[in-house]
Amino acid sequence: MFTEERQQAIIQLLNQNGSISVRDLSVQFDVTADCIRKDLKALENGGFLKRTYGGAILSKDYELGRELVDRRNVNQKEKRDIARKAVKLIQSGETIFLDASTTNLMLAQLLVHTSLKLIVVSNMLDILETLTPNPALDVVGTGGMMNSSINGFLGIEAARSIQMYSFDRGFFGCCGIDQTDMTLTTLGAVDGLTKQTALKACRHKYIMMDHSKFDSNECYKFASLDDIDAIVTDREPLPELKKLIEAEGVKII
Repeated sequence: MFTEERQQAIIQLLNQNGSISVRDLSVQFDVTADCIRKDLKALENGGFLKRTYGGAILSKDYELGRELVDRRNVNQKEKRDIARKAVKLIQSGETIFLDASTTNLMLAQLLVHTSLKLIVVSNMLDILETLTPNPALDVVGTGGMMNSSINGFLGIEAARSIQMYSFDRGFFGCCGIDQTDMTLTTLGAVDGLTKQTALKACRHKYIMMDHSKFDSNECYKFASLDDIDAIVTDREPLPELKKLIEAEGVKII
């Protein structure tokens, strides 16, 4: 395969998955890691992607424009695996918070078929609608400023509503880890404010993050790793990053 063909294939994979790793590309195209790094550098110079630790993500302009409905179709198997792990952490009688996240929507789709008796609070309408058919679940929406991109509520009013609760467990979506200071990131301040408020109200705090997010990073830092208890994921990060995460006292589930 010529260099131009390989780089075009890399762009296609990136558009499909949102992120890519040097290791996976090296195996797929049967070339060295150094060769892939040169490809990624050339594509970054062309504005097609942003290089990250161990791989690359879509350029910021493209990522910010993606709607929630599009993200539902990305890494579905991985999100389902994460949701299966998360549901095992929940005990009957608890009050839990599920923030606006396509992975949490997968979790809701599992919870609605369990016999667990729970109070579930969420700021995402799709999660609330998914859980409502199960009478064992007391389902509560946060209210607040409607945000069409997540089909739910964000902002000060949502945060005020969340402050009234004490949660046994909270499950949070995340756009990536800023590895310069090991902070958790999301797309913007409004979503970040809602996450920060809910984190403070939870006794046990979990980040729901598929493996592609380990190589991603977004614009707003909403928490440090030492603010959470564990990352629930489908695949462990590279050993170097795993060591840094665990050094912060965070479990990888």
